[in-house]
Amino acid sequence: MKTASIAMYLSGCVLLTIPIMIWNAILADRLPRAYSDENFWKDIPPVIVYGENTFRILVFVLPVFMPLHIATPSQMTGLVIYLAGTLAYFSAWVAQLYFPQSAWSTSLMGFLAPAYTPLLWLTGIGLIGDSLYFPVPYRSWCYIVIAVLFVVFHCLHTRLVYLRTFPRIR
Repeated sequence: MKTASIAMYLSGCVLLTIPIMIWNAILADRLPRAYSDENFWKDIPPVIVYGENTFRILVFVLPVFMPLHIATPSQMTGLVIYLAGTLAYFSAWVAQLYFPQSAWSTSLMGFLAPAYTPLLWLTGIGLIGDSLYFPVPYRSWCYIVIAVLFVVFHCLHTRLVYLRTFPRIR
């Protein structure tokens, strides 16, 4: 594969996943214990683990094949949703990092916020990446459906962790 081809793939919508991956890599170890790998992945049913990880791989690999252009109204809407979603996602993490015992962070909605807010920035990526680098039938909704499935599995997983972590709060 030529260097120009590789550069094309690495300059597409995959660039939009980089801030999220950097954020996660830097701060994941600072989250409350409930989110730690040894606790978060403990006793999760295989169907949830496989579903979540399959769709996680797809939502992070597909953007490699999606050109990054902001030319249409739909793509501009996607950029706004992506930016708002990224801010919401980072805010959900900040609440858990700095206020882990707050009423919000210990509520179901607050605890799950880092699991459901990705739907916003992933939808933004889906609207921006409305085509692929190769000629196959593709529409934005294809990626958005995969993102929804990832978030559903991720929320089911996180809900199980919540119920185990806060058994008396419901």
